[in-house]
Amino acid sequence: MSIRRLPVYLLLDCSSSMTGQPIEQVRQGIRALLDDLSTEPMAIETVYLSVVTFNSTAQQVILLTELMQFKEPQIQASGATALGAALRLLKDCLNKEVRKNTIDQKGDWKPLVFLMTDGMPTDSWEAAADDLKQQKIANIIAFAAGPGADVNNLKRITEIVLKSDELSPGALKAFFKWMSQSIVRTGKSVQVMAQETPIDLPPPPPQIQIVP
Repeated sequence: MSIRRLPVYLLLDCSSSMTGQPIEQVRQGIRALLDDLSTEPMAIETVYLSVVTFNSTAQQVILLTELMQFKEPQIQASGATALGAALRLLKDCLNKEVRKNTIDQKGDWKPLVFLMTDGMPTDSWEAAADDLKQQKIANIIAFAAGPGADVNNLKRITEIVLKSDELSPGALKAFFKWMSQSIVRTGKSVQVMAQETPIDLPPPPPQIQIVP
């Protein structure tokens, strides 16, 4: 009997506006996320992680990987903000990698997707956003990092949007910390309930607000 996995996808904006301190905070954030999750027996057993980055194009830099086998990706900041390409690639990854329910086995838990962007999309993204929102194939949490990201755009992708008014090291660090708490809380709640439940997120840190 294969274990039911909790697939977690990180969709990270690596455009040129993230150069310097912001992209370094993302690297540190991924490291901290791995450290936090690897102390949680539930996460070690069920969490599988994937990383999709987007700049002028989108690429899945880490396929969906068991937590303890996950190797930190090398990410650099450059180029534009191809959010549409990232959303289309995400949908392909979800369709390919997430196990569906069959007669013989229960599929994976509903995937968690954390989308972080600091800017405006530079390609056509609306159709991909509508498609993902309509199909409800994942619980998507979007984070507008800094004043350059448009929360209304993100609301088109998901109802759960967080924002920070500044693209500061503190806010990025806090977001990754909150992300690990959210993954652990979701993992524990699905295991206890043994069914898909509405996503139960911890309150965000002071630097970050939930967009109503």
